[in-house]
Amino acid sequence: MSQALAIDVRELTKSFAGRKVVDNFSIQVPRGQVWGFLGPNGSGKTTTIRMLCGLLVPDSGSGTCLGYDILREAALIKRNVGYMTQKFSFYEDLSIRENLDFVARIYAVEQRREVVDRAIAQLGLARRQQQLAGTLSGGWKQRLALAACILHRPQLLLLDEPTAGVDPQARRDFWDEIHQLAGQGLTVLVSTHYMDEAERCDRIVYLAYGTVLARGTVSQVIAESGLHTWIVEGEDVRALAAELEGLPGVDQVSVFGVTLHVSGKDAAALERAIAPFRSRAGFRWEKASPSLEDVFIHLMAPFREQTS
Repeated sequence: MSQALAIDVRELTKSFAGRKVVDNFSIQVPRGQVWGFLGPNGSGKTTTIRMLCGLLVPDSGSGTCLGYDILREAALIKRNVGYMTQKFSFYEDLSIRENLDFVARIYAVEQRREVVDRAIAQLGLARRQQQLAGTLSGGWKQRLALAACILHRPQLLLLDEPTAGVDPQARRDFWDEIHQLAGQGLTVLVSTHYMDEAERCDRIVYLAYGTVLARGTVSQVIAESGLHTWIVEGEDVRALAAELEGLPGVDQVSVFGVTLHVSGKDAAALERAIAPFRSRAGFRWEKASPSLEDVFIHLMAPFREQTS
């Protein structure tokens, strides 16, 4: 195990009731980086995170998290990881400070009051520290949960869809905090459904039904997709989308307000397909790099066909 790696796991597999949820998952995450974990609901993200932090034992596979063996040293991993669950999991009838003090007691944090004070200040919770957790908005609950995760000075944060259901400003503030923590040497693995959040990560990993479909920097994932995209602007793009859908060379058509993203793997076939439409009045066509969302829609196409 290289000390430069926070996570180094290989061929992790996990099944429930005979259904394989994670299938031969491998990942190597360098220390001090922020990695994004993406995929549809049921893709195995939460199960994988729970195996990494010692809450679930894999059926097969091996590896280390923070240098500790995931099979034999789960207790040590738990002591050094901050895990933020999808669901808000703090006492709603306790205040922010009382919840943080409770968590600090669980971890037997030394100089507990000072540590709680520091976390409250760092996450901007000072003015609300006496407010009951149950009365907080989604964004403030998120800050409380993140403050609780860093109380025991973990080396790794595992965040499971932490920004679901919060407003855009709260999401942006949260990510600013994440990058500040990473700048202090903390490693972060965060699952998300938001493409703009994925683009703020050093690397991304995309899962679908237990299998890794893509990994790398955002630019690498886009380049390796082999996808070609044209963007069309106009007033009646929905009608145009219906005409383009299913043409040879057109693999996908996605509507974004008054624009269309028309994509395909074969650049020449795609251009032949759209050629009769490019002279129509009222539309502007431009060749562009595919977006991350275009790539992920493309990656999921085989799975949609299997389940349709």
